[in-house]
Amino acid sequence: MFSFTKRIIDFSLSLFITICLSPILLLLCIWIKLDSPGPILFKQKRIGKDKQHFHILKFRTMKIDTPNDMPTHLLEDPDFYITKTGKFLRKTSLDELPQLINILKGEMSIIGPRPALWNQYDLIAERDKYNANDILPGLTGLAQISGRDELGIEVKARIDGEYVEKMSPMLDFKVFFGTVFSVLKSDGVKEGK
Repeated sequence: MFSFTKRIIDFSLSLFITICLSPILLLLCIWIKLDSPGPILFKQKRIGKDKQHFHILKFRTMKIDTPNDMPTHLLEDPDFYITKTGKFLRKTSLDELPQLINILKGEMSIIGPRPALWNQYDLIAERDKYNANDILPGLTGLAQISGRDELGIEVKARIDGEYVEKMSPMLDFKVFFGTVFSVLKSDGVKEGK
């Protein structure tokens, strides 16, 4: 029953936020386009519910010649590839806003484990131990308010499993507001200073 209610909340809240933020989204699109050549949106293959692949959407924050399908923190010099606009978008997490479309399409939830890259086999395998690949991935999750990029794979997967085990409206509420505070303080972000 909670999964049905969660889907209704996800759809309604995402639609509401998209409509309310549409002027800001439009300004961000213009800023990205003026800052560097290339598309406004960045698509990347990720792991969804039941390990099905889908394309996550983000505002493009990197130059078009950046190696694809590689986590930013694994690049030799991430700052070289990140655009001026991208630095701001990443610091404020505004680059994640296009994922509201993924949520509206039913590929993601507002709260859930962050979707792994299709080639992050170690993280996917660890999440299997905790059934964390069996639910919709989220725009934010329990791991994001527990250390974000600073967490090791085993710890991240265990926290994702804890979310799956304790999923409830109250936990989603806690994660949602914990995310707001983490973003405002830029907690746990290592890549692309």
